[in-house]
Amino acid sequence: MKQLIVNADDFGITENVNRGILDAYRDGIVTSTTLLANGMAFKSAVAASKQFHGLGIGVHLNLTEGMPVADASHVPTLVDRGGRLHLTPPRLWAGIALGQVSLSDIEVELRAQVMKVIHAGIRPTHFDGHKHVHVLPRISEIVIRLAREFRLPAVRCPLEHNPQASNPSQNRMLSRMSTFKQNLVGLAVSKLARSFREKLPRERLLSPSHFYGISQTGFLDATAIREILKNLPPGTSELMCHPGYRDVDLERTGTRLLTQRETEIHGLTAVSVKNCIVSSGIRLGNYKDLVELTQWTEVAA
Repeated sequence: MKQLIVNADDFGITENVNRGILDAYRDGIVTSTTLLANGMAFKSAVAASKQFHGLGIGVHLNLTEGMPVADASHVPTLVDRGGRLHLTPPRLWAGIALGQVSLSDIEVELRAQVMKVIHAGIRPTHFDGHKHVHVLPRISEIVIRLAREFRLPAVRCPLEHNPQASNPSQNRMLSRMSTFKQNLVGLAVSKLARSFREKLPRERLLSPSHFYGISQTGFLDATAIREILKNLPPGTSELMCHPGYRDVDLERTGTRLLTQRETEIHGLTAVSVKNCIVSSGIRLGNYKDLVELTQWTEVAA
């Protein structure tokens, strides 16, 4: 059996990203999303989610952008003089290694984000990380500990298997610097995720067996999605996506994904993509379905 989780990241970042994610759920193949606790549109995301009970919602753990959920004075090594999260993943990693970034500060902030989501009335299905910070060494241990503490059964593992080969159309465009750079990001994150995956079974945490979306970030259109679907292996896979509508609020966040988010909406809602789901015998689901399927398999065995 082929099961696919299509997770839209950045729920709560802006009103129009929220709208785009919900459009891609209602009219397309999105089945899951992850909520940014410090997003400017967090409250509206929570309110809107109450109308879509089939949409799985996890926590998009964030250590790199925006205001912290915890009081800035309680996480001083994570914020700049303006009290904002500002460290890129490489700087965050280096700061931990050099003793300049406190692991205690990281745990305080991540716990505050999870608690904010839960206090808003949402029972998270899983964790993942904004810019994949959750698989960075030392941070991954905190994320696993929080998953156990809050009894979350699953965490994303962004391990792409041979990412360049996962999208043949991208291979023809490797001369384009942006595509080449994104493939390098996919390789780097996958290397960290390989170590992360080894930890999950020991902690009885679940993750889809296959993952797609890093190498395609910025290039995820209907053609790219169909190519992934046609080559989807048996088992449970996850496709990460970033649907949304561009506006001034989105531009102010500093994200590089602007118009590309609208391209993703068109791809995720395309009739050809939905037909490909049916013809390929793919079952769409979310992280809650992954957990239920695993439990059923264990009982049947």
